[in-house]
Amino acid sequence: MTASNICAVIVSFGPTEAMVANLASIRAQAHGLVVVDNGSDGESLARLRLASQGFGFQLVENGENVGIAEALNRGVRLAISKGFPWVILLDQDSQLTDGFVANMFAAWELHPSRKRVGSMHPTYRNPETGVVPVVLRAEDGGPVASITSGALMPAWIFEKAGWFSSDFFIDWVDIEYCLRIRAAGYLVADTAEAVLLHTAGHPRRTSFLGFNFQPSHHSAERRYYISRNRIVVFRRYWRVFPRWIASLTYEAFRETVKCFLAEENRPRKFRNFLFGTWDGLTGRMGRREGL
Repeated sequence: MTASNICAVIVSFGPTEAMVANLASIRAQAHGLVVVDNGSDGESLARLRLASQGFGFQLVENGENVGIAEALNRGVRLAISKGFPWVILLDQDSQLTDGFVANMFAAWELHPSRKRVGSMHPTYRNPETGVVPVVLRAEDGGPVASITSGALMPAWIFEKAGWFSSDFFIDWVDIEYCLRIRAAGYLVADTAEAVLLHTAGHPRRTSFLGFNFQPSHHSAERRYYISRNRIVVFRRYWRVFPRWIASLTYEAFRETVKCFLAEENRPRKFRNFLFGTWDGLTGRMGRREGL
């Protein structure tokens, strides 16, 4: 396998000039690149249109925000329709390190059960602090679940496990899909040899009663989807993976406490947390207005 086998798929939403410029380094490591724009404003869209001509990638303009899951599905379908047997999924602000794609492929080839690997993930490093997050691991040594950005995935996994859950809209889309891969009998793996510079949310170090921690500082709107979708994931998989769901529930509790102790706009975030929890319990999915 070489870079000629792979198509990078990126979902964009209001990308900055730096994010658009970053597409050149991604394009240099992959034979194909599909950027799916989720309703950016005119200025951002103009940047992408110009870059698509200069860097040689395909731009899909959704015209509205259809959510990260549906946008990924559209990008992956397009890549597969063009004959690519592999896709690598990336956030618009993630940065590849040197040899990233080659190292990801090498990790797949060296995996003892590579034909069962449905998703290969890199090591994630915060570009500002250098911190690498702790990973919850399964008995096979791979992560129980991992984020979408940086995921190298064979086209066949979408036939076996289906597409990303569009009704999630955003947040926990990646965790749900990893658990679905595992529930279908396939593996999720990672490697220390490929490093992706990536930051989840906008973490800032905070001190409270002598304790130091880093809340994610996601927006109030995101707080709704995080709360709702993780309830759905817990309900869907607790019978299949009870120990893992217990661990994810504990981490979700800690993350929520940190949010309400130290983040801004806490009343609105608390309201959206309650809305999300209720909708997760009652099964209301899709995009929710008025958040």
